[in-house]
Amino acid sequence: MKDLKIINARIPDFETNTWRTADLLIDRGVICQIGTVTEDAETTIDAAGKIVSPGFIDMHSHEDLITDGPYHNLAALCQLRMGVTTAVAGNCGENYNDLGDFVRYIKACGSPVNYLMFVGQNRLRLLSGADNRYAPSTKQQLEKQKKLLRESLAYGPIGLSCGLEYSPGITTEETIDLLSVFSEDGYLTSVHFREDGAGSLASIDELITIIKQSGIPLQMSHIGSCSATGYMEDAIASLQSARARGIDITSDCYPYAAFCTSIGTTVFDEGCFEKWDKGYEAIFITGGAYKNQLCTKEIFEKVRRETPEMPVVAFVLNEDEVIRACKEPFVMIGSDCGFEDGSGHPRSAGTFPRVLARYVREKNELSLIDALRKMTVQPAKRVLLSTKGEIKEGFDADLVIFDENTIADKADFEHPALPPVGIDYVIVDGKIALESGALANTAAGAYIAKNKRN
Repeated sequence: MKDLKIINARIPDFETNTWRTADLLIDRGVICQIGTVTEDAETTIDAAGKIVSPGFIDMHSHEDLITDGPYHNLAALCQLRMGVTTAVAGNCGENYNDLGDFVRYIKACGSPVNYLMFVGQNRLRLLSGADNRYAPSTKQQLEKQKKLLRESLAYGPIGLSCGLEYSPGITTEETIDLLSVFSEDGYLTSVHFREDGAGSLASIDELITIIKQSGIPLQMSHIGSCSATGYMEDAIASLQSARARGIDITSDCYPYAAFCTSIGTTVFDEGCFEKWDKGYEAIFITGGAYKNQLCTKEIFEKVRRETPEMPVVAFVLNEDEVIRACKEPFVMIGSDCGFEDGSGHPRSAGTFPRVLARYVREKNELSLIDALRKMTVQPAKRVLLSTKGEIKEGFDADLVIFDENTIADKADFEHPALPPVGIDYVIVDGKIALESGALANTAAGAYIAKNKRN
């Protein structure tokens, strides 16, 4: 007897841009039959009236710290609750854990979601002694970074992530030199741009240079927080032009008109408010003594000085430009999921349901099948997951079952971890991980090494 049967499933077909209704038979983590299934299974789910989608693949994410306590696996659990079955983490040049430790931890304990990992350039800089974020690496430091990156390849990372805005001393040349460690195909570079706003176009030009000289495809991180301050049309035109010339660059976006990062980062260096044409009251504190308060000059300077790791939300983006980005064919959906001691942005718990509720159902800016494409098959192909992202026989049984009429995000800026509604089941590797909105299995996810993607 097989493990699981789903009957009356309404399934997207991304190749024909149509829908079909069929049954699914699942065994040992794999979809083994699609059609009219007469065979019994250990468990049967009737999905009548619901959408059965491939599990969402979060194209831009951050992993949890390996720690016990009240926030254990908080980011991954929030992702699972919003339908994510696979997360692409280690972005923005950062790794919150040693890669080897993280891989060993997941192999021993499992995970709420599957993970693919980048190695963070900014972390490599710190480990090499290049701790001045405003200065380039020395030759000796860069050689140590390359050595550390080579050693990390034993754990199968999918590429290098760069946080150029967070360490503005990083040069284009040292990034290209570091990428030379990748001597075979199949790697990807993920880059958090060097400068947002008016500097976003020069930042995109730099990414194009990195691609040309390294020969490695590139994922431009969260285009909304880069260019949704009046520069989105120019940014998209620049990326369209590059892609037409054969430059392999894509991007991702989350559906909010506010970004979030630590208050002590270079993002908030002198001149930021003038650049955004905003005041201190555009900054929202997510934790500590001033939790859920907007800044004054005094609060901003005090928190930046005393608790630089505190995440804050910056209400400086334009939603119409964010929507424009999400509609662009080469832009995927990524949550930028991550918390610091439970503090963060509602994107970590609401991104995927919010796109389906706000941009599909309410605003009619995307069709349902196009939105799902950006969450499933498109990111799967970008990170070379050949058996994920579609519902086909022989593919992995990572699935989400939801009601297209009721799915909605509930997380807000004061309560960033509230789970969404309208998601009935999330299935990871053929195992029911969430049922009727309640967690059922939080260890079904695995670490996916580069050489294990196919």
